[in-house]
Amino acid sequence: MLFHKIFTSTFGIGYIKGGGTIAAVFCCICWYLAWMGTTPPLVLSLTITIVTTLLGVWSSGIVEKIWGKDPSRVVIDEVAGMCISLLFIPVEPKYVITALVLFRFFDIVKPLFIRKMERFPSGWGIMMDDILAGVYTNLLMLAVVGFNLY
Repeated sequence: MLFHKIFTSTFGIGYIKGGGTIAAVFCCICWYLAWMGTTPPLVLSLTITIVTTLLGVWSSGIVEKIWGKDPSRVVIDEVAGMCISLLFIPVEPKYVITALVLFRFFDIVKPLFIRKMERFPSGWGIMMDDILAGVYTNLLMLAVVGFNLY
């Protein structure tokens, strides 16, 4: 049980007020420090993202039984969504910051079916809205990079 609490709260970040934003920033900092100035290795970045997401679904479902439905202490969903947002994007400050702002916008406002993702049961309901927010962010970021918008 301790593993699930530590993992879903992203090493305790979920216990801090504004934990979702702090967890997303934490993910951006880690991603940037790991691959600054390059595009992350495809297999490694996909593996990190998939493992984080699947473990997040499993662990979130377990702690939900203790902490209640969609507990605010669970912030691994923000980390997984942020990882998805940053996939295939060059790791440069302008792109990482833009992805962070877009992801938090989608995660907070929940447009375009994102809110409906919360209806999934258990860990999937906790994770899916952030997964979809990450997908939307990533698609926009791929357009920004692909069309060299800045």
